Amino acid sequence: MTALMAILIMVGCGLAMQSLWPMRSSLFGYGIPMMGGLIGALLWHSDGVNLFLAAIGTVYLLFALRRGVLQNRELTSALMLRFENESLAGRLGAQIAATERASVEKTRFLAAASHDLRQPLHAVALFGAALQNALHSHPERQNAERLMRAVHALGNSLDTMLDVSRLDAGVVTPDIQPVSLGAVLVSLNHVFLARADQAGLQLRIRASAVWVRTDPQLLQRMLSNLVDNALKYTVRGGVVVRVRTRGERVWVEVRDTGIGIAPEQLDRIFEEFYQVNNSERDRAHGLGIGLSIVQRLARLLAHPVQVQSRVGRGTRFRVQMPAACAPTAMPVDAPAGASALRMWGYRVPARSSPPVSSRRVLLIDDEAEIRQAMTGLLRSYAFDVQAVADEAAVAMALSEAETAGRPFELLLCDYRLSNGGSGLDAGLRLRWRNGVRLPLLLITGETGPDRLQRMRESGVPVLFKPVDAGRLLDAIDMALEDV
Repeated sequence: MTALMAILIMVGCGLAMQSLWPMRSSLFGYGIPMMGGLIGALLWHSDGVNLFLAAIGTVYLLFALRRGVLQNRELTSALMLRFENESLAGRLGAQIAATERASVEKTRFLAAASHDLRQPLHAVALFGAALQNALHSHPERQNAERLMRAVHALGNSLDTMLDVSRLDAGVVTPDIQPVSLGAVLVSLNHVFLARADQAGLQLRIRASAVWVRTDPQLLQRMLSNLVDNALKYTVRGGVVVRVRTRGERVWVEVRDTGIGIAPEQLDRIFEEFYQVNNSERDRAHGLGIGLSIVQRLARLLAHPVQVQSRVGRGTRFRVQMPAACAPTAMPVDAPAGASALRMWGYRVPARSSPPVSSRRVLLIDDEAEIRQAMTGLLRSYAFDVQAVADEAAVAMALSEAETAGRPFELLLCDYRLSNGGSGLDAGLRLRWRNGVRLPLLLITGETGPDRLQRMRESGVPVLFKPVDAGRLLDAIDMALEDV
């Protein structure tokens, strides 16, 4: 009976001690008095069985305490790890939120900076075009032409950054269709052959009769950026563009004999503004956005891009796309140039001899210099232009024109007006006059994704500042023809 009672007390004490593992002090405070009393009572009655049970009880107590200490350490470590993970998760969440805020602020800053840069550049382009027109037969015309080339170069740099904003804003919608790679490659050859010859490089673009499913203009932009990048970083040798068919997939490879890319840099070449071996930011190598646009277009079109490179031996980019059957009715048009990234609105080529027109145009812009420059340029081409600064002046000018029997035929609006006004909203409200829709053309320097999406959803044709005279006049003609 004594042995049975001792065993029951040991088992009950052991089970109770298990529940006290998380609290080390309670483990010792409970286990030692309970088992100590039992062991002391057994030693008090010091016969053979009691001494044996006292020894068993002592061993059991030591074993239970040791096991409890080990479990306490494991539980403590697990709790500390959990708290550390929660702390890390909290800090990670805070860092992610801070990164997202920084990204939003960066986007907002770049959009504001782009707008503020485009405004004066647009005025310079307009004044320069008017000056170039005025100096048509003057010896100083060459200086005006040099000025316009510099303006166009800066405008192209801003447009490249705008392409990134357009792609990030989701305003680029691919038009997937069967496309002849031969037409795309012929266009690439026309665009880059003279440049390759001037640099003393070979450009071999192998013709192909393969058809693929893609957007012709977006594919043209992808391949143009890859060829452009290859020519920039090739000093000797040349660039080869060829097509390979692998079952239902088609590969377009752009291979060069340039400086190559180190393995540790391969993951970074698609980042914005990152350039290999151009720490001094030589402008001849561009802005470092071309491959970033390639990556965005690859995701948009579902055309994976692979890159392999060896330092000093060259680089190979491979674009994969699905094959297609040649349609029975041949497409009417093919990509025309390396800058054919279609977004929305009018896609107008530059024209050297703008048309002469006497049609009435109402210009809405809150900046006096822009109004003056635009008015001077359009009037030099015989447009009848009236410029106003806000929506109230627009409504008054429209009413006066209708009263005089000389209504305006086109609204030419800047997107951002003073006091937070929107030229798009104002134009949409005022374009309907007496049941007749007045054509609306939007000119803007905005690059913010939300505003780009807003302009796209409106369906209004858009020109982005700076706008040269030829494209502006062509866009006006196209808007007037759509009436």
